[in-house]
Amino acid sequence: MSRVILYATAALIGATALPFAAPAQAQDDPAARRLIERLRPTENQTRGIRMPGSDTGTVTAPPPSLTPAAPQSPPSRAAQDGKPPSVAVNRPPPQPTTTAPAGVAAVSITVNFASGSATLSPAAKASLASLGRALSSPELAPFRFRIEGHTDTVGDAGMNMSLSQHRAEAVAEFLRSQFRVTPDRLVPVGMGESQLLVPTPDQSPESRNRRVQVVNMGG
Repeated sequence: MSRVILYATAALIGATALPFAAPAQAQDDPAARRLIERLRPTENQTRGIRMPGSDTGTVTAPPPSLTPAAPQSPPSRAAQDGKPPSVAVNRPPPQPTTTAPAGVAAVSITVNFASGSATLSPAAKASLASLGRALSSPELAPFRFRIEGHTDTVGDAGMNMSLSQHRAEAVAEFLRSQFRVTPDRLVPVGMGESQLLVPTPDQSPESRNRRVQVVNMGG
């Protein structure tokens, strides 16, 4: 009899522990780990820089350097041989990944919805699984997040704003129900086509603008 009770108690303990598996899963999910690192506030978000000797917080210019100028290096062999020096290639700056203010922890995630729908497809849920594991991890548990819905410029701007709000709410509800992220930690907001990641003319389909942006709002 005691052996039966022992087995039953062990089974009950195992069943009780199942809902808390999400934080452990984040450790085993490389995508979730990357999201944790990108959504965790940096020093720049929480601490200002104060220069020594400045009581007003303004940055004072350093005194001019008295170090003598380094001697110029001799001309390269290519110049001595009469060959033109190599020219550096000017590459365009990297494409921004979010429209959040500089220094704010945020990520953009592509979430595919059916046209005009706010229902999460199986593919959309799969793309949000790593986000759910990240938000339910101990590292991000102290913080609140704004769940922003963004659209491209196809369609009416007013309808896009309404649709993006419904989609942001659908994502927030999925995170609450499937990963037990408490409602007070998620603020769904529809942005419509007001903050394009890739600037395009009106009525231009652009998949990179159809996204969900997650922004850390602090504790």
